[in-house]
Amino acid sequence: MAHYDLTIPSGCILRQANPQDIWSIRFLVLSAKLDPTQLRWQQFWVIEYSQNIIACGQLRKFTDVQELGSLVVAPGWRKRGLGSMLTQHLINSATQPLYLECLGEKLAKFYSRFGFVQVSFTDIPPGLQGKFWLSNLGKNFFKIPVIFMRYSRLND
Repeated sequence: MAHYDLTIPSGCILRQANPQDIWSIRFLVLSAKLDPTQLRWQQFWVIEYSQNIIACGQLRKFTDVQELGSLVVAPGWRKRGLGSMLTQHLINSATQPLYLECLGEKLAKFYSRFGFVQVSFTDIPPGLQGKFWLSNLGKNFFKIPVIFMRYSRLND
């Protein structure tokens, strides 16, 4: 894995989400056209600036596995390393094998920088297949470029 400068920009705060953050989280997730289901504030980490949520991501818990999901950086804050910092923080916080699904090669390349490798749907643990089945259906029947990935360093 390459080394990246993961320092937080001045004035930004990385913290666990609280109940008051849920509407900001929902707004970010919906604006990025991500899956708006299973948005539990208790599983989120956020980056805030001047009391505004500018990035978020969560570790969803399933049976014996976790999913890195809902990773969004507000458009005006992109290209400043916030997505990388939040991704690395979520990886470091994971306590079980870690998976994700993403759309397209560009995102797959982003996550591969952190040690994620592409896996087939059949290689995903049963506890997570139930969540990913609709994405797999879209991939197979509508050629949606969904890519399933596993964090390799946690599982090796």
